[in-house]
Amino acid sequence: MPEFHHWLAFAFVALGLVLTPGPNMLYLVSRSISQGRKAGLISLVGVGLGFIVYMLFAAFGITALLMTVPLAYDALRVGGALYLLYLAWQALKPGGRSPFQIRDLPVDSPKQLVIMGFLTNLLNPKAAVLYLSLLPQFIDADRGNVLSQSLVLGFTQITISLSINATIAIMAGTIAGFLAGRPLWLTVQRWLMGTVLAGLALRMATEARR
Repeated sequence: MPEFHHWLAFAFVALGLVLTPGPNMLYLVSRSISQGRKAGLISLVGVGLGFIVYMLFAAFGITALLMTVPLAYDALRVGGALYLLYLAWQALKPGGRSPFQIRDLPVDSPKQLVIMGFLTNLLNPKAAVLYLSLLPQFIDADRGNVLSQSLVLGFTQITISLSINATIAIMAGTIAGFLAGRPLWLTVQRWLMGTVLAGLALRMATEARR
């Protein structure tokens, strides 16, 4: 087990990170508002599975190997960028809809929601880098098993992330009711979301490997 003050400091850092908007938050908010709170929470299950995969990779040292292989990292980075561009196109294409619009949207099955949430998180190399760079700073090898400390800290981050994102997904669902019948707001939101997603994709695609 990590020291309590190390664990507490890590928890505060994890809280600050999850409150920073990113692909996971944007996707969950969009899904929750477009298909309802339940769909947002189901999607969150997939996001959580993505976190678990990256956390276990980091804890067992696999992520370190991934970061040393340029082709592996670049494939993950480009794949994530392309997926974000796909989501941006869905929002900006002619006849596209704002994620705040609930009516007449295709309903994805729970399995599809979990898979999409999982891919949204898994195709983001920043998640791998986060665990690889963040976990070691709060681990004290003198306190014993490094693997167990990594797992404790990793699951702490996952718990905080899922709790905050679940709250956001639930609150986001209520926005649809307020925006119903306000087409201007829906159009502005759709273009804002598409632009942000495209910007994230561009930044991910051009970001140098560290």
